[in-house]
Amino acid sequence: MTDGSNNFPAMERIVQDYWKNDQTFQASLEQRKDAPEYIFYDGPPFANGLPHYGHLLTGYVKDIVPRYRTMAGNYVPRVFGWDCHGLPAELEAEKQLGINQRHEVEEMGLEKFNEVCATSVLKYADEWESYVNRQARWVDFDNGYKTMDIEFMESVMWAFKELYDKGLIYQGFRVLPYSWAEHTSLSNQETRLDDSYKERQDPSLTVSFPLTGTRAGSAAEKTLAENPIFRDVEAVAWTTTPWTLPS
Repeated sequence: MTDGSNNFPAMERIVQDYWKNDQTFQASLEQRKDAPEYIFYDGPPFANGLPHYGHLLTGYVKDIVPRYRTMAGNYVPRVFGWDCHGLPAELEAEKQLGINQRHEVEEMGLEKFNEVCATSVLKYADEWESYVNRQARWVDFDNGYKTMDIEFMESVMWAFKELYDKGLIYQGFRVLPYSWAEHTSLSNQETRLDDSYKERQDPSLTVSFPLTGTRAGSAAEKTLAENPIFRDVEAVAWTTTPWTLPS
């Protein structure tokens, strides 16, 4: 900074303003539009709640991978989207309406209830866009999709029909948790899996990070580095999800 201070938030905004005025993200796509395409699938969030710290952490990973693939020479379009269906959307709408019984929804009428859900599910869309942009993540909001868009729903139907025509759709039975309050089955990752109750070995990794005194510049840092307590000390990370290690 010109005054010699390290005002990091101000520095970040200067960079982000430059990217915005220069349209750097759009230019990076335009320069590579004829390059091999790299698709990065990103599960869309609900916009009926504010983003939190967890979204901040995962958002960085979702930005690092597309940036790397872009620098590697790929065309990497990434479009933001919104999940507009499911129990969270219905529960939030019921909360706003002050109801919690199925008969109350029926008395109101499904059409009106769906309208409330459609409005509620995008309540914090602007806050999400501001949050993601402030995070310095490059993603296209202008052409963002919503799962309640007719075009999106028709694309899902098309994909289902393609699977059906190829004989990949079958009818089966499985046990699912059920909500008597909502009169619907509850989605759960483990119970959706065919092999959820089989014993199996999954990979896990243990990675060590040596703690060194290579940055011992000041007297205090030098004293810390020379302290025998910190000699040959390593921080150990254990994970069953190895794909998180790059972050």
